[in-house]
Amino acid sequence: MRKTIACAGFLLLLASTASAQIAPPVPGAQPEVVTLRGVKFYSLPDAKGTVAAAQKALDADPKNVDLLQKLEQAQVGVWQYREAVATCTRALALAPNNADLYIERGHRDLALRRFTQARADLDRAVQLDATKLDAYYHLGLAHYFLGEFSEAADAFQHAVDKAPTVESRINSTNWLYASLRRAGKTDEAAQALAKVTPDVTTADSHSQFYLNLLRFFQRSKNENEVVPPEPPRDNAVDPEPELRFDTVAYGVGNWFLYNGNKAKALEYFDKIAKGHVWVTWGFVGADVDSATRR
Repeated sequence: MRKTIACAGFLLLLASTASAQIAPPVPGAQPEVVTLRGVKFYSLPDAKGTVAAAQKALDADPKNVDLLQKLEQAQVGVWQYREAVATCTRALALAPNNADLYIERGHRDLALRRFTQARADLDRAVQLDATKLDAYYHLGLAHYFLGEFSEAADAFQHAVDKAPTVESRINSTNWLYASLRRAGKTDEAAQALAKVTPDVTTADSHSQFYLNLLRFFQRSKNENEVVPPEPPRDNAVDPEPELRFDTVAYGVGNWFLYNGNKAKALEYFDKIAKGHVWVTWGFVGADVDSATRR
């Protein structure tokens, strides 16, 4: 079964040993995604043979849903997102009422900038199992990236309400606040933010990114205190610096956007777009806003 991962939405990314490719892993390979700015990104090589091993196991039992899910996770590990979506589709043909598969396919379609398809899958996941925080969290992202900010806020409120840990609540509140601000619901946004009281803390490094953002929104931390150093743009083997920067820089840039400083917002979004970690929600958000706010 799928674990609740609503903290960052892309923790599997960090299991990879290399950053994203800006050149084909093999000659003639198709890009995994073309960003809204027109930049092509590719999957990683299957250097450890994880995908090949999962495929071999599946070949021996091609109607095994568990093995299909293992193949999909192996594909995600090397950023084969188009292939992962296709694998989910195969699994859903065998298990059409599996909410986790709809969440997984919707999650990957979000990174592929196929927001409408993702929204449909995540709506279906909610219909099948309304207890799943991940379904609401990723449905909120689908609405958000489509510019449906009130609907995004509704989904993220469900995610906040269902949050089993302080980390899940922090991360969902970040997106709830952003959605409400983008929807022009300033008072409701302030109320959501006020629930993250000064005594709230986290030991999780990724949730700390979001907590820092919430403290910035509350004006208890300033811009220089929360924004990490801009990472090197050398396609380095460690995606962590870009993950950290994208997460916070998008939130801060977004804050400038809905507070009327479009130039400052676009400056942040342009910095994010220099990177290679195309699957982070900060990168996706910056990609969307850069394309629609020029």
